[in-house]
This record gives sequence, C-alpha cells and structure tokens, in this order.
Amino acid sequence: MTWKETLSQWQSAKLPDYLQEELNDLSEEQLEDAFYQNLSFGTAGMRGILGVGSNRMNIFTVRQVTEALARYMDSVGEEAKARGVAISFDSRHFSPEFARDAAQVLSAHGIKSYLFTSLRPTPELSFTVRELKTFAGIMITASHNPKAYNGYKIYGEDGGQMTPEAVDAVVSELNDIEDIFNIKLDSTNQYVTEIDDDVDNKYLANVKNVTVDADLVAREGRGLQFVFTPLHGTGQYIGEKALQQAGFTNYTIVKEQAVIDGDFPTVKKPNPEDPEALALAIEYAKRNNADAVVATDPDADRLGAAVRLNDGSYQVLTGNQIAAVLVNYLLTAKKNTGTLPNNGAIVTSVVSSRFASKVAASFGVTTTDVLTGFKYIAATIDRFEATQEKTFLFGFEESFGYLVKPFAHDKDAIQALVLFAEVAAYYKSQNKTMYDGIQELFAQFGYFEEKTVSLDFPGINGADEMASVMADFRNNAPVTVGGIAVERLQDFSTQTETNITTGATTTLTQPKANVLKYWLADSSWVAVRPSGTEPKLKLYVGVESDSQAKSQAKLDDIESDLLKRVK
Repeated sequence: MTWKETLSQWQSAKLPDYLQEELNDLSEEQLEDAFYQNLSFGTAGMRGILGVGSNRMNIFTVRQVTEALARYMDSVGEEAKARGVAISFDSRHFSPEFARDAAQVLSAHGIKSYLFTSLRPTPELSFTVRELKTFAGIMITASHNPKAYNGYKIYGEDGGQMTPEAVDAVVSELNDIEDIFNIKLDSTNQYVTEIDDDVDNKYLANVKNVTVDADLVAREGRGLQFVFTPLHGTGQYIGEKALQQAGFTNYTIVKEQAVIDGDFPTVKKPNPEDPEALALAIEYAKRNNADAVVATDPDADRLGAAVRLNDGSYQVLTGNQIAAVLVNYLLTAKKNTGTLPNNGAIVTSVVSSRFASKVAASFGVTTTDVLTGFKYIAATIDRFEATQEKTFLFGFEESFGYLVKPFAHDKDAIQALVLFAEVAAYYKSQNKTMYDGIQELFAQFGYFEEKTVSLDFPGINGADEMASVMADFRNNAPVTVGGIAVERLQDFSTQTETNITTGATTTLTQPKANVLKYWLADSSWVAVRPSGTEPKLKLYVGVESDSQAKSQAKLDDIESDLLKRVK
C-alpha cells in the first residue's frame, strides 16, 4: 500500500484521543514520515519514535508485533504456550501500557505470561526468562535513546535476544497481519501472572557471586566514596540492593536523577556513553570528594563511569577502558587463587577495542570475536557450555555493555556496578585511583584509543542513502585510511577476509552481517555498519601506539579521512 492508503486505514480506525489529536495536527510531511513504512523489526528488536502511525511506537504497533510472536508460538506448539513469556518494562512513556497490552494479546492466544508489576532492568528480564524457563521474553525499552523513543525487544529461551532464525519467523508472521486494528486482547488477563520481589531476590542472590574478593570489600568497601545515578531509570532499586548486599554503603545517589521520569529532564540524552549525561553526578562527586561516578542507563543494561584524578578533576572512561580494567582485575584474582582455567576466554564484538584482548592474552586467555549485538555473546556462552571448548570469563561491547556472570544472557549494568565498585576499592586500597590503574595497563600493553561516530540518516530516503554509503565502502574499498595502508578487508556480508597485498581470501566464522572492517598496517582498524535499530550509520576507529599523544593524533587523522569520504 502507499502511505496515503495506510493513512486512510488509520483515519478510519477508532484511535485513543491522544493519538487522534496527534493525527489531526500532523503536517503533510509529518504524515508521510509517520506512514510511509511499517516500523521495522531488526536484529535487536523494534525501536522508534512514540506517536501515531505505522512507523511509530504505539499501542497498535506493539499489539501487532506481539500478535506475530503469539502466532509463531502457536506454530511451535502447546509446550511453548504453556511455558509462556516473561515481560518487563522500563521508565519510558507508555512502557507499562505496552507491557500490559502485550500480555493481553498473548493471553488471547492462551499463552501464559509473567508480567512484572513495576519497572525492572533489562538484564533482570533476561535472568527471569532463564529462571522461569519461559519460551520467550519481552522487554519494553528504548535503552539509552532520547525521550521521544520507545522500543520492544524479544528474548529467546536462553535469555539472550532472539536468534536471527526465530526473528525471521516472527517477521514472517508480522508481514501476514492485515488488520492492525483487529488484534484480540484478553482483558480478563486469564493467562497473566504478576511477578515482583520473589524474582528480584533470586536475581540478587546470583549478583552476590559477582564479588571477587569479599574480604577486600569488607575492609575497603565502606571507605570508597562514589556517586551513583540511575538516570531516571530502572537501575536504582536493584542497583542499591546489589551494592548494599556486597558491602558498599558509602555512596551518594543523584536525587534529581533518582526520580522515575520518561522525560529525562536533567539530561539531553539518558546515555552513559555521553559524558554530558554524567555532568550532574560529577558535580555531586566534586562536592563530596568522591572517588568515582557510576551511571546506569534507563533500562540498566549499560554502565558508564568517571574517576577522580590526582588534581581533583574527573575523567570520564570509555567503555573499552572500563572493560580492560575489569578484565585485568578478574584475571589477576583468578591467577592468584589458582582458579584461572587453561581454556579461559573473553567474548567481545568485532567493533570493540583490542585493549582488553591484549590484557587477556597476557594471562593466556583467548578472545572470541562476535558480531555486534549481545545476543551473539550469549550464543557463544551457550556454545562454550555445550562443547566445553572454552570457559567463559567475561563479555563486553565497546558501547558500555558488560557481563561478568552468565546467569543473565545480556549486558548487565547491575553486575558491572558491583564489580566496578570493587575494583575502585582495590585501587583505593593501593592509594591509587582507577585511572592510575588504566595508565599502568597502557604503559604495559600500549596506548589504545577508540572512537565511535554515529551519522544520522533520517526520513524516507535515509535507508537508501545508508545503503549507498555502504556500497561505496564495499565496492571502492580505501587503499589507505589516515595515511596508513589497508592490509586486510573483512566483509561479514560475504563472510570473507581478503589480504589486500596478496589477494588471498579466508572464510570468517561469524554469521553474515552488513559489516565491513579494515585492518591497517600499524594494527589500527576501522569498521563501518548500519545500526540494527536506528537510522544511523556507525563508524568505528581503533588505534594503538607507544604514547597517548601519538594514538590520539592517529585517531584524529583516521576519523577526518573517514568523514571526508562519507560526507
């Protein structure tokens, strides 16, 4: 159908007053953007701007994708329906309503659901799927996106985001739904079971095992001063419980950001990757002379941090730096206690730094690289457990996502919060800051710098424009980047790695994906990929050198060269 035909359907439907009023107020251009396509369900779920239209997050698009999941479960059989679906939601606008509607759509199919009575973190939803042995999970969240967004993620029975094969089956059902306004809901909630503290307590019991050195925390935990902000989201309730049971009590909550509010009034973006999101917490830290600042995003799957320097200022850490220092601490502890396995592995994405990998290698621990998306880390953990080929020790993505213990199968900021506090306490016991620790790692392993650049491609032509850029990178591969020769090209869409000098090719083991990665002659690397959930093209750069100044200069040159090509 044309967008005007889709619009006509919506104009003829009975809409809630707030959606009808919005529809009446949209300009022609806004109408076209709201109706020119159905909101896509990508590799990481469905995410979009809240509002009226087929290209927006609203009760009808949520019901539609839940109906598709229900039909898929119908096709799988009665056992899947009886095991049911765990459902959670974050602090965004309409998240509770979307979660309740999802449960009622499932109930209309006779599918059992376990619905949290109030907001919970994404990693706890992952844990709940595994704990209750449900067939699937639904998380209503837009993670760290701006306030105008909400989203919908589906989890598989392993607690990781649903596999590509299962997603394809759901999307097939989604495409067969002809009338988005005639999806049945069971308002009696016959098959809906509400859950709350019992699951919290089981999750927290597992978080206890994240602590590495309980004696250290007992000695030093109360002396560590830090500031914690949940950025108006789900992290405070569970995060505070996790910290306190570990033995950390000398922290300050950012009161303004402890308020649950989908408008996120104190930040432009509730994203701990953005240093501006930590600004208010750093103000608190300066007043309290705190050792560190930690922040969880609205659904508490990402953790950002800043640490005090010797001059009293605060340095915001990158996700890669946090991962490296956590890996070093974990592996050092295992080595000292004789518990480091001889087949240990960390798992990370192909666009993450080699910093943590180099640290791990010094302990004899290998790195397994997977595609971007924590579900690939979760799938690798499952494979390790099934084959015993490796022992999982840590998982991370450069975008501030970490997993310490695999009782959750998604990135888990609550686990990271507890471990980060322990590592900060360790360095304080040595009269050092965590940044001192990172500098020690730089001196030992080289100075690593990374940067991610997100380029927006909004609107009707955005997808085509991104495709054109990707095609140019693929078909006209750069010979040099930032003045450094390209040695190898990895094209994950064809699962091939090509040696630029010899022309020799090898096969990549990762699944097919629209990702390109260029390895340069000096071990620097560049990657290009479209986002799986947003109209963005992402450029990744990683460099290393024997000084921070050289690494920064190299990074600047490569970034400048890439941007000239894209723009």
